Amino acid sequence: MSFKFESLRVWQNALEYGEKINNIADGFSRKELFNLCTQVRRAADSIGLNIAEGPAGLSDLERSRFLTFANRSALETAACLIKARRRLYMSESQFNTLYKECEQLVKMIQAFKNKLK
Repeated sequence: MSFKFESLRVWQNALEYGEKINNIADGFSRKELFNLCTQVRRAADSIGLNIAEGPAGLSDLERSRFLTFANRSALETAACLIKARRRLYMSESQFNTLYKECEQLVKMIQAFKNKLK
């Protein structure tokens, strides 16, 4: 059995992105374990979780609401990445790659949301 959200490319990309963020957070300073590490992981995981929850909604309005939550989580992830870069927890190259992937996810989520209208 599979759920409807599993076939969504945007969900698949969000899931993969969450794993990349989880891996990069492993390299953050130990002092960030309960601060930035946790925050960025939760934000990145929330992108995919909200995309998954959206299709279960009863109306396009409700689905759209969860996609808005997913977009907000993506923006929170981007802000965490900026903080991590400023604190030198990742290279400029790593930052640029993850930041661009985040931008792409936001565009995909917005396109999916616009399709509901």
